[in-house]
Amino acid sequence: MTAVSLEHATVPADTGEVTLLIARRVEPGHEAAFEKWAKGILDCAARFDGHLGYGLFRSSGGDAPWFLVHRFRDARACQDWQESPERAAWFANCEGHHHTEIARRKLTGMETWFASPGSTRPAPPRWKMAISATLAIYPISLLGSYFLVPHLTGLPVVLSSAVIACVFNVLMTYAAMPAVSRLLRGWLGQ
Repeated sequence: MTAVSLEHATVPADTGEVTLLIARRVEPGHEAAFEKWAKGILDCAARFDGHLGYGLFRSSGGDAPWFLVHRFRDARACQDWQESPERAAWFANCEGHHHTEIARRKLTGMETWFASPGSTRPAPPRWKMAISATLAIYPISLLGSYFLVPHLTGLPVVLSSAVIACVFNVLMTYAAMPAVSRLLRGWLGQ
């Protein structure tokens, strides 16, 4: 898959955020019309209160689907979009684009760290996600205590806590969780 755009990327957290992943199969020869329609519906959704960003991922070819991704502040914002007349109008005007929804998955909180692109299988049980997150957090906390915290002791608690949270979130999202998820892939998928 090739990424077309992914806007407003933020660190996934168990804050009530909802990620909606939709797979659509597009008939050969209709890709340009579908892409124009998809970009339009994603831009429309982005104007809704509580919408945090979106992505459009092209098919890798053959029968591989296209993916549309919406991120919402919470379940209510997601529901408002899905029940909106604006969304209904986009679907009423999609004739001739020759595309079909083949899968839909709603992810919340930590599930987004464990979702494989292109997969519609459910996230692992929460207890497995908690163990995996602990295995990722532990080395970051340990190293942070030795190397980062001593340099922050002169700062006000509010500021030093903000620095620690920022560094830990970035390391969790881009280093620790991807590594732990790969390492435990077999166990997480059972």
